[in-house]
Formats: sequence, structure tokens, C-alpha cells
Amino acid sequence: MRCASSQGGLGIWGAVALGLLGAYLGCRRHNVPFTALIDSAAPGLLIAQGLGRWGNWFNNELYGDPTALPWKLQIHQMDFSTGRAATDAAGAPVVLGYFQPTFLYESLWCLAAASLLMFLDRRYRLGAGSVFALYVVFYTSGGFIFELLRSDYANTILGLRVNTWVSGLLLLAGLAGFLLLRRRDRSTAQLDSPDTEPIADTVTSADGTTK
Repeated sequence: MRCASSQGGLGIWGAVALGLLGAYLGCRRHNVPFTALIDSAAPGLLIAQGLGRWGNWFNNELYGDPTALPWKLQIHQMDFSTGRAATDAAGAPVVLGYFQPTFLYESLWCLAAASLLMFLDRRYRLGAGSVFALYVVFYTSGGFIFELLRSDYANTILGLRVNTWVSGLLLLAGLAGFLLLRRRDRSTAQLDSPDTEPIADTVTSADGTTK
């Protein structure tokens, strides 16, 4: 039986924001271009988020309208006092019905978006910082659509889920960032200190002297 919690988990954008802050501090300390780091991390973030969506299957959440499709999601009635599915007199889990697995759609979208992001960067060599901005665009565009498909309970503002508003606003911000940064020159990490002289190659002769 799958389990679920009645309490929310870590919000993805809070995790991303704090991760960016930590990455920025680390880049300043080690003299690494911040945009180079976040651009390289963007595809991995999409892959991680795609895999992480499967946690919603275990939590009995992120589903859409009822459906009879072959890939339908079975949803149980949950007993939040135990964090497990409620059972009937025979001890079998109580099934509420079968629904659209929106968590699966979002997972597949994230994995496809990661591949598309890497292809576009390789093909067009996107400007510094624009790869991460495009990651925000891809993730939130999918999130916006999938939030509209969901039918499970969520807090709303003006009839729309809070996550729908967040996805829409971040989509616009990411698109604006991409348009501003897409032609920006690439940044490269400086591996050697500018004050360090290059080390010349040495050759040891048969008499033990070096050249």
C-alpha cells in the first residue's frame, strides 16, 4: 500500500533559490563563473525533477480527472492518521477510482525537456546564463499545463491553483531572461591563476642534467 503525508514537502522553487545562492557563494570563493555553473547544471536539474516526480506516485498525489486509459492511476482513500491507505472490513485498500497520472506526464516532459535543452545548446551555443533561463521556461511551461489538468485538492487564488500562478509568473520571467541573455558571450572558468607562470616542459639527459 502506498502512503502519503498530510503535510506539504519542500517547494521546488525554494530549493532552487537556495541552491542558486549556495552555488553563487561557492563560485565567488573559487573564482568560477556563476553562469557557467548554472548552465551546466540545468539539464541535470530537469532529469532530477523528472525522476523526483515518481515520489508523487508513492504519496498518492498529483493526479487528474477520472479515466479508463491503460496507463490510468489507481488512487486510494488515505488515512492520514497512519499515513497509509484506508482499508475495508476485509483489510483490502479502499480504492477511490482511476485517474490521469499527471505526475507521469510531468516526469516524461522533464526528461524530454532535458534532451531538448542539451540539443539546443549544442546546436546554437546559447549565451551565458540563457541555458538556465531556458530551463526555467521549459519546466514552468510544462508545470503550468499539468497543474491545470490536476483534480486533487490544492490551495487556489482567483480560482487557479497557487502552483499555476507561480508557474505562469516564472515562465514569463524565464522567457524574459532568455531573450536578454541568449546572445551574451560565454563565460569560461579560469583554471590557472593569472599570476602563475606556465611550467615549462623539462627533459632529463643521460648525465642527469635537465633542459
